[in-house]
Amino acid sequence: MVSYTYRNEFANDVPATLDEIQRLGIVDMEFSNLFGQTAQGLRKLLDERKMSCSSFGVSYGDLVNKTSEVAENANALGAKYVRVASIPHERGSFTLEEAEKAVTDFNRVGKVLRDEYGLLFIYHNHGFEFHPHEGGTLYDYIVNNTDPEYVGFELDILWAFFPGFDPVELLEKYGSRYKALHLKDLKQGVEGNLSGSTAKENDVALGTGQIDIIAILKAAKSAGVMHYYIEDESDRIDEQVPQSIHYLKNLRN
Repeated sequence: MVSYTYRNEFANDVPATLDEIQRLGIVDMEFSNLFGQTAQGLRKLLDERKMSCSSFGVSYGDLVNKTSEVAENANALGAKYVRVASIPHERGSFTLEEAEKAVTDFNRVGKVLRDEYGLLFIYHNHGFEFHPHEGGTLYDYIVNNTDPEYVGFELDILWAFFPGFDPVELLEKYGSRYKALHLKDLKQGVEGNLSGSTAKENDVALGTGQIDIIAILKAAKSAGVMHYYIEDESDRIDEQVPQSIHYLKNLRN
């Protein structure tokens, strides 16, 4: 589960929110906010519930400028991955120069995280990276120019589908570069673009939207993806998250 799904609940009461998520049968978390806790304190709350945090999300700025603090917090949480979900850019555009800088930063910081802290950096796509470039996209440029030893990827399936790309094809193309998935679905009838932005209410329960979840899960398994995080940005999580979990459980039967 992505902590952002329960951002409002975590802001009010961290222990009670973890209890709620645990009752849903979720044990693997991705936190992108400590919600007023120390990393050590949050780890203790997770341990008490036999839950874990496998991925720790931070801002691009913190990754680059506070690398040691980020890494220490990630290790305190017990995370394997440090994740960033955006690259500085002007809204509505994304340039080769911005992609080149990201590649440089990701390779440099990824090496520090791996060599000094035993962590892997992963980048999470957010839709805007798919601007065309030399017969492919700037997302292709980022994947192809980062060092697999130091840089992995987290595929947000909505933010690949929304700009017009097939998550299955990406999983087949880049295989083991993907370490984790954000599982989301997009409301029927919503048209995408390269903006990296859509109304939060366009997030719907898995299996009820436009995205072929079954095909993606099969491709992800073949690619060796280990972590699957449900993310729902809508205000309907009390209804939709249990519905998404029920959908996923039925796929296993």
